[in-house]
Amino acid sequence: MSTLNLTLLTDLYELTMMQGYYESNSSETVIFDAFYRKNPCDNGYAISAGLDQVIDYINNLHFSEEDISYLASLGIFHEGFLDYLRNFHFEGDIWAIPEGSVVFPYEPLLKVIAPIMQAQLVETAILNIINHQSLIATKTARVVHAARGDGIMEFGLRRAQGPDAGVYGARAAMIGGCIGTSNVLAGQLFDVPVKGTHAHSWIMSFPDEYTAFKKYSELYPDACLLLVDTYDTLRSGVPNAIRVFREMREAGIELKGYGIRLDSGDLAYMSKQARKLLDEAGFKDAIISASSDLDEYLIDSLKTQGAAITSWGVGTNMITSKDCPAFGGVYKLAAVLDEKTGEFIPKIKLSENTEKITNPGNKKILRIYDKQTGKIRADLICLTDETYDPSEDLIIFDPLETWKKTKIKGGSYTLREMLVPVFKNGVCVYTSPSVMEIRDICIREKDTLWDETKRLANPHKVYVDLSSKLYHIKSDLLEQMGREALSLS
Repeated sequence: MSTLNLTLLTDLYELTMMQGYYESNSSETVIFDAFYRKNPCDNGYAISAGLDQVIDYINNLHFSEEDISYLASLGIFHEGFLDYLRNFHFEGDIWAIPEGSVVFPYEPLLKVIAPIMQAQLVETAILNIINHQSLIATKTARVVHAARGDGIMEFGLRRAQGPDAGVYGARAAMIGGCIGTSNVLAGQLFDVPVKGTHAHSWIMSFPDEYTAFKKYSELYPDACLLLVDTYDTLRSGVPNAIRVFREMREAGIELKGYGIRLDSGDLAYMSKQARKLLDEAGFKDAIISASSDLDEYLIDSLKTQGAAITSWGVGTNMITSKDCPAFGGVYKLAAVLDEKTGEFIPKIKLSENTEKITNPGNKKILRIYDKQTGKIRADLICLTDETYDPSEDLIIFDPLETWKKTKIKGGSYTLREMLVPVFKNGVCVYTSPSVMEIRDICIREKDTLWDETKRLANPHKVYVDLSSKLYHIKSDLLEQMGREALSLS
């Protein structure tokens, strides 16, 4: 984590392919799309995240002498190719959907336009970064939705799959909507709020629970959140907490950011009983926080049961996206530049699996919003040279079930181009917002979704359609490939 040079964070075959291109003098400019095929967690959308780390990676992309020596030691790379790597740097263009945006399957989250060797090398690292952070941001968005306005704190560092996953997972969780993280390094690196209470060991290290609570209140009077389930939550923990709160009030200490945390037991029952005890003692504004292997389903269930919890600490299930551990993003060749005409020739990947057939060409994404509500109607993938007039009727159709068509009346919708320039000719032209600014972007983005799309189970699908022009190019390529296959049989 201490180095920004991640050049060898790549699969070996990226380098062996690069050498093949080098030996055959292949230097054509190509387009690769990074996209995914299915929303994680069976969600109705995903959240894009990780772009700022992609920018760092591209900006620091170079082969050190140590890197060259290691590659030479493998015995599979030629001296001429290794000499080429000594002066390697990225010279292409990158377009991307900004972090915090809601995104959908099959649309390019990131587009690379570069000489083929350069575009090939960056594949693995881009997918590694985007896949991980988009996964955790999406999982977090589900947890935040389940909490129905309550604050979610990210508590997952000790269960994350290593330091990088803990730090960048915390970053993604903040983007997805958390109000803070327990991860101090993430707080330092990304300037996000850090939050936490104390462990059971704090209580156990004192002669009794009351003494432990009393000492903690003296140390942190402005953030006195006491863990009450070390011995007996309702007969010991909550009464001792109330005793300490009462003594603080009698001493003239203003009670703010105070309350209790539950970490075990029947959280619905315990929280209701604790709320009753706190209210009867005059502490109606005391926070009741909960942790204990929470996820969106448990939080949703507890909210439905009327649990008196208003703050949630979520760890393992969020930082690992335990029920859906991979995002599934891919990186596919979409077009090759014709040097004579200066135009991109669309390329398509076929597959026995229909869902793995790619969308060809140099593309952009237009998001269609309902003008009255500001909600997303659909996304339209089209070619970069296509233009649309929002004052005119727009007909969109399902690219698989093409008889399903929708007419959106002119004047009833607005359009937004989703991909923005990030690198031009190898130079970064994009300034990333801060993590907290991206979090605010994400909140606004989620507000553009219909409630039905945000459901935890069986969400409504947001349609991602192809323009008529792109659809026909894809169909023609499929027909051409089919004819060629028949001629060979």
